[in-house]
Amino acid sequence: MSGRVEGKVAFITGAARGQGRSHAVRLAEEGADIIAVDICENIETVTSYSLGTDRELQETVAQVEALGRRIVAVKADVRDLVGLQKAFDSGVEQFGHVDIVVANAGIVGFGRSWELTAQQWQDVIDVNLTGVFNTVKVAIPSMIDAGRGGCILFTSSLCGLKGMQEIGHYVAAKHGIVGLMRTLANELGPYRIRVNTIHPTHVDTPMLQNPDAYSKFSPEEPEPTMEMAIPGFMSNNILPIPWVDPTDISNAVLFLGSDEARYVTGVTFPVDAGAYVK
Repeated sequence: MSGRVEGKVAFITGAARGQGRSHAVRLAEEGADIIAVDICENIETVTSYSLGTDRELQETVAQVEALGRRIVAVKADVRDLVGLQKAFDSGVEQFGHVDIVVANAGIVGFGRSWELTAQQWQDVIDVNLTGVFNTVKVAIPSMIDAGRGGCILFTSSLCGLKGMQEIGHYVAAKHGIVGLMRTLANELGPYRIRVNTIHPTHVDTPMLQNPDAYSKFSPEEPEPTMEMAIPGFMSNNILPIPWVDPTDISNAVLFLGSDEARYVTGVTFPVDAGAYVK
């Protein structure tokens, strides 16, 4: 089967690399045009890893265009409603409509909940929860006016379904977007706009592949490496793997964004190697 989202347009946040780039490329492979945004700069409280860059966003552009699809890529911060609206509108001006929204942008940091600084808490909530709200706020009126229906997807997490230590701000935000999803599914159903969350286990991206994450999953090691952390990562999952690939999440995005899932809405969709039921 090919052309599963032929003629559709996808709006993707956090698209410079990682899951966001993977989603853009996978949807383009199946016929979609892309509106891609990314902050393309670091956030001061995110110290474990660097965020995406302008060069990486341009690499996303190159990969989509190599597939013969069109892409509008704009530097935008999901915390900035006005800037995000301008980015979205620039894509709609080019393509005429949006059918799939993937609110993917997210950050994480580590620390026991009561030891997080106020700014660490606020930044994660602002990006991972308010940023998701901003993403749908800029997109929904246009989708309703177009009358084409559509699909909205939030990248939640295993942490949107269960608690996990030392990332309380992240867990709170990822639970919060599940509530927003369920509300929007009810509100948007009459417009044939479906809304779902996707819940990955660990994903092989810079958010995972960094010394702070290795330390969290191999706390007994003074200088942990990826290899040392693998048993800890694997301990979360039923299937004997430490993490999934971004493409595994992108395949879920493709299915849920396509007409194959035309009656799937209000669902928390795990791609978690069994971690939730373990």
